[in-house]
Amino acid sequence: MAHVNSAQAGRAPVPSKFRLAVIMLAAVYPLITTLLYIVLPLTESWPLWQRTLVIAPVMVFSIIYGIAPAIQRHFGWFVARLPRP
Repeated sequence: MAHVNSAQAGRAPVPSKFRLAVIMLAAVYPLITTLLYIVLPLTESWPLWQRTLVIAPVMVFSIIYGIAPAIQRHFGWFVARLPRP
């Protein structure tokens, strides 16, 4: 019996969590690094929890409203294990 992927069989494709994680890491790492370079010199005397309190909301909103939609738009086919459009 020939292999039929889920999209061809009429079922929704099963997204790959590993592929999503790899692309997400590639997108989030530069953002985190940039934020650290900006925030750390401005908050040298602050405790770690306060620095994290500044960085975490920026990261969460960047991921939810910027990075995740961009990944879905540009790499959704890859995450869903579909042929490249």
